Amino acid sequence: MSKREKHTYRFNPHTLKYEKVFVSLRDRVRRISFSVLFGVVLGVVLVFVGLQFMESPKERAMERELAQYRRQTRLLGDRVERAEKVLENIEERDNVLYRTIFESAPITDAERHSGIGGVERYAAFDQMESGKLLKNTTKRVDDLTKRLYVESKSLDEIYDMARNKNERMAAMPAIMPVAKNQCKVVSGFGYRFHPLLHYRRLHTGIDMTARQGTPVYATGDGVVRVAGRNPQGMSGYGVVAVVDHGFGFQTLYAHLQGVKVRVGQKVKRGEQIGTVGSTGISTGAHLHYEVIQNGKKVDPVYYFFNDLTPEEYEEVLELARQENQSMS
Repeated sequence: MSKREKHTYRFNPHTLKYEKVFVSLRDRVRRISFSVLFGVVLGVVLVFVGLQFMESPKERAMERELAQYRRQTRLLGDRVERAEKVLENIEERDNVLYRTIFESAPITDAERHSGIGGVERYAAFDQMESGKLLKNTTKRVDDLTKRLYVESKSLDEIYDMARNKNERMAAMPAIMPVAKNQCKVVSGFGYRFHPLLHYRRLHTGIDMTARQGTPVYATGDGVVRVAGRNPQGMSGYGVVAVVDHGFGFQTLYAHLQGVKVRVGQKVKRGEQIGTVGSTGISTGAHLHYEVIQNGKKVDPVYYFFNDLTPEEYEEVLELARQENQSMS
């Protein structure tokens, strides 16, 4: 039996009969084209909606990975903060404890926090979605790295100071330059009235009266750097001796009658280097004694601790504090 063909019929209201409809090839092509076009448009719309409102498995995986990166960055920031607090504690002990013990100048904040690189170093982060967080964390890590390096060098320096403690203690000025029973402190460190210049000025040392010719001793181990009359840059001091003790310390002995050492000679604490005199701008026989620490003149009275009892030290302190007239 042959397959029955399908036909399309349409009701004719004029004849009141169903009539067979014959569709031309052109109409068939038009209908097929419309169907295909509609299908393509519908497909494009569905794909667009899917891309806009639905995530692909790959996108969901990338979102999860990005969220993990954000969490890890925040955790890294917390760990950096804890490391910063530990380092701050070490830095404080370095400056307040270790360097105080060895009388060494503390490291400044400018040295610890000096910049790394330029502005362009972090410019790439400005174009990233989480750039602000990453930029801040990277800056903190860079600063922490720099501070750790500075602290490492500082601790190496402190280790060397501790290793050389015996040498340092021997070199540090620690006695009176004139025997305590042969001298008297008459003018201390600070602003004093000058008897010959007739105005107040900073007296950068301590004056001790003694009979002319009284021995003057090196207050610590060192090397003689200056020995003679009116050396360059020391006008008014007369005959002068300067001993370099190392570790940032120097001592100066002025208005001497004469010196018993030569430049370059090594001396020990307690070794005679000269005699009391009244050379240079001076009103009488006395020794003008200075202590220089790291290039800065400091009060010598704080370096007499090896020679004096507590009671004698208090007496010397009291005499040195009196605002009177200097002798030179």
